[in-house]
Amino acid sequence: MPWKEPGKGDQDPWKSGDRPPDLDEVFKNLRSRFRSLFGGGGSGSRFGGSGSGGGLLPLILLLGLFWIAWDSVHIIDEAERGVVLRFGKFTRELPPGINLTFPRPIDSVQIVDMTVHSVEDRGHMLTEDENLVEFSYKVQYRINSASDFLFKVDEPEVTLKQAAESALRESVGTSGLDDILEGSTREMVRQESQRVLQETLDRYQAGIRVTEFNLSDVNVPSQVREAYSDVIRAREDRQRFIEEARVHANSVVPEARGSAARIVQEAQGYRDSTIALAEGEADRFTYLLKEYKLAPAVTRKRLYLETMQDVLSRTRKVVMDVDSKGNILYLPLDQLGTGSQEAAKRVPPLIGTDSPAGGDKDARGAVKREGRQ
Repeated sequence: MPWKEPGKGDQDPWKSGDRPPDLDEVFKNLRSRFRSLFGGGGSGSRFGGSGSGGGLLPLILLLGLFWIAWDSVHIIDEAERGVVLRFGKFTRELPPGINLTFPRPIDSVQIVDMTVHSVEDRGHMLTEDENLVEFSYKVQYRINSASDFLFKVDEPEVTLKQAAESALRESVGTSGLDDILEGSTREMVRQESQRVLQETLDRYQAGIRVTEFNLSDVNVPSQVREAYSDVIRAREDRQRFIEEARVHANSVVPEARGSAARIVQEAQGYRDSTIALAEGEADRFTYLLKEYKLAPAVTRKRLYLETMQDVLSRTRKVVMDVDSKGNILYLPLDQLGTGSQEAAKRVPPLIGTDSPAGGDKDARGAVKREGRQ
C-alpha cells in the first residue's frame, strides 16, 4: 500500500496486515500441482501405489516412448550407408533416407561414409637392377560395400597401405632404375600397381574400390642423390656428343659421297674421251694411209708442213734471215702461236720496200732452212 493514502495519513506498509507470500509455501503448492498432473494425490493414486511412486511411473513411460522414437528412426545421407547390427550380428544395410530399426540394445546402427578417401605413404624399394629408389604414393578409394569394409578385414586403411606397398614393390622389382626415373615406365608401374592392388583387395573382400593410384614423388635416396645426378649429367653429355657426331656425319658423309660421285663421273668422262680420241686417231691414220698410197709426195709434204706448224706454234723462238741483203725478217712466233688478233696486227710485213719480189722468196727460203735445221 502507499505510504500516504488520502484521508488516512502516513502509514507503514510493512506493519500493516498485507504481507508478501511465503516462499516455502509457494514451492509446496507447485510440488503438489506437479504430482496431481501425473495422477498423484495426497493419500493414494489411481495405480494403487503411493503418491510418489504413482507419479514417477508415467514419467518413466513417457521417457521410454521418447527414447524408442529417438533411437528407432535413422536419417541416412546420400553419401552414407547404415549397417544394422542385431545383438552384435550384421543383418542389413540402410540406404539413404529415413529408416526404422529396433531401439538399442536390440539393434545398433553404424554409419559408413561412402565418399572418396585417400591414404598416403612413402617407402624404399629395390629395382630390377638392384638399385634403391624412394617412392611417395597416394591412393584414393571408395567404399563399395559398407558391411565388407567393417567386418571382412581388420583395420581396412592399414590393410590398404600394406597392400599398396606390396603391389608397388612387385611392379618396381620388374623395372630398372633408369626406366622408372625417365617417366615412360613410371606410368606403366603406376597402372600395374593399381591393378595388383585392386585384385588383392577383391581377394580380401575388403569392400574397397581403388579410384586412383598416384606416384607423387619418385627419386633416389638423398644419401646418393648427388652422385646419381653426376651420372645423369654424364649420360646427358654422352647423348649430346652422340647427337653432335651424328650431325657432323650427316653433313660430311653426303659431301664425301658427292665428291666421290663427281670423281667417278670425271674418270668415266676421261675414259670415254680418251677412247674416242684414240679411235679418232686410228681412223685418221687409216684415212691418211689411203691418201698416202694415192699421192705419196703431196701427202708427205702436207704432213711435214702440219708437223712444223704444230711444233713452231709451241716454241718461243724468233726466226730471222741473216743472209738476206734486204730488210731483216722478224717473225714473233710466240705471239703468232696465241692466235690473238692484236698480235697479228702488230706483225711487220714480210716483204721489204726495196725488193718487193725477192723478199718473199728469201723469207720462204729462210723458213724452210729453219725448219730443216
